[in-house]
Amino acid sequence: MSAPRWSVEGRDWPNRAASRFVAAGGLRWHVQTFVPEARDPPATILLLHGTGAATHSWRTLAPLLGQHYHVVAVDLPGHGFTTGRPVGGLSIAGMAGAVATLLGALQVTPQVIIGHSAGAAIAARLAIDGRASPAAIIGLSAALLPFPGLAATLFPTMARALFVNPIAPHLFARIARTPGETGRFLYRSTGSRIDDAGVACYAALLGTSAQCAGAIGMMAAWDLVGLRRDLARLKTPVLLVHGDADRAIPLSNAREAVAAVGDGRLETLHGLGHLAHEERPEEVAAIVRQFMETRI
Repeated sequence: MSAPRWSVEGRDWPNRAASRFVAAGGLRWHVQTFVPEARDPPATILLLHGTGAATHSWRTLAPLLGQHYHVVAVDLPGHGFTTGRPVGGLSIAGMAGAVATLLGALQVTPQVIIGHSAGAAIAARLAIDGRASPAAIIGLSAALLPFPGLAATLFPTMARALFVNPIAPHLFARIARTPGETGRFLYRSTGSRIDDAGVACYAALLGTSAQCAGAIGMMAAWDLVGLRRDLARLKTPVLLVHGDADRAIPLSNAREAVAAVGDGRLETLHGLGHLAHEERPEEVAAIVRQFMETRI
């Protein structure tokens, strides 16, 4: 199975100078770090991307936040240039456990965890299970609840069916290598139109069967029903930032999720889709800074 190669797919990777590789928990992690030029130690932000993505998802937002905070972004297991498989597999709990082990190896204690889509679910699981104690969680297009209606049953079932089919990742990778197909897929599935650099990164990753297998495996192992049940135990303040043109996760899910947590707030971005932080990173950075000034 082909995997993204740092010397090939990562040759022109966004913010490549901020990258390093760290061994922790049986994985070789791709980590990017941004530190501002300041005397006082700044607050630390951990960035967790969504399914099928990698650190490129933060290509503009991370440097913007890095002007004011210590920012750590990682490629999650099964994604990007991180290699190996966590002890708990690609489930929410397994991913959260792997991230907690990495944070220990890095000796990093994030004051804020920002998660995009599935990354927000991992952030919530970290806090609920006591594996991290952030002062706040910010969910961008957060996937915290089961998909609405019939999709709640069909989506995970289809993902599990694809997961056991060894041919599926190769087929998806072949489609992603078709010129123009990745950009069309991103718009159809997310409602977002991102820049050419971002599309090229997604195409490079999804053009490898290992990235596709990681995304499928993650979706197949995802237990959002269990997370929904546990959200009431989440005492960490939560800010959800959600585009009203999101085709992947409806705005109604964000409203319900905010109501389910103890201390939640929703900020709606008009005209933006599931990749709002890639469409308008400056706007999202301003929202994050304003929120952190009141919480940290």
